[in-house]
Amino acid sequence: MLKFTKMHGLGNDYVYVDAIHQEVNEPMALAKFVSNRNFGVGSDGLILICKSEIADFKMRMFNSDGSEAEMCGNGIRCVGKFVYDKGLTNKTEVAIETLAGIKYLKLNIKDNKVETARVDMGEPIFAPNEIPVVSEENLVKNLYISAEGKEFLMTAVSMGNPHAITIVDDVKGLDVAKYGKVIEIDKAFPKRVNVEFAQIVDKSRIKMRVWERGAGETLACGTGACATAVACAINGYTNRNVTIELLGGELQIDWKEEDNHVYMTGPAVTVFEGELNV
Repeated sequence: MLKFTKMHGLGNDYVYVDAIHQEVNEPMALAKFVSNRNFGVGSDGLILICKSEIADFKMRMFNSDGSEAEMCGNGIRCVGKFVYDKGLTNKTEVAIETLAGIKYLKLNIKDNKVETARVDMGEPIFAPNEIPVVSEENLVKNLYISAEGKEFLMTAVSMGNPHAITIVDDVKGLDVAKYGKVIEIDKAFPKRVNVEFAQIVDKSRIKMRVWERGAGETLACGTGACATAVACAINGYTNRNVTIELLGGELQIDWKEEDNHVYMTGPAVTVFEGELNV
């Protein structure tokens, strides 16, 4: 029997498993199973909390299609809540190893439980070969992608995983699935891409919907919110400190000038716990 915890950040939900005290075999197959909303637990994917040689803990994140991703902004906040609430650490500042490097969390405690977390997401990456994206631009702001007969002007940014951001007039009425699934696999993105559709409300607020690589549309994406904030700032649409309004709620994103790091603050919620017969 494998113990698990269902958690979410703004509705971006994952099944979390303590892989320090439990053995997890075939995590890709397990991710596909638990993610199924009819025959499994129901989630956007699977996140394992593991031992780390270079940080307090290591996080491994698998999408609902079984593919392993570099990072998950909403997921890492829940990892912080998981390790604190379950007594794996008593520290309110923790370092989490990911495939996108070590991320640093500041946990905000209420009634001895983590309520929100502030994550240092590091510096945004603009170099095309590091995102990766096929482009002659050093800063990719003018990438035209065609999808289902419509042209999208994209800005490419990596927050440890690849993102393509486009500005739309009305994000609510957009068919995200129709266009997102095509842009995700466009030849301009060698490792596929997360696609963000952003509507500018004003200089300090953005509405956003996201098509996540390997998962489809989700209610929120932390790295996507960070990438969107950066993309909107470098294009002159917004300030560097913004509120991102997603389907599942709001995230505060602050791209600091002094260290060039992007800081994300948002909630982490435990839904329920259970056991799987694997």
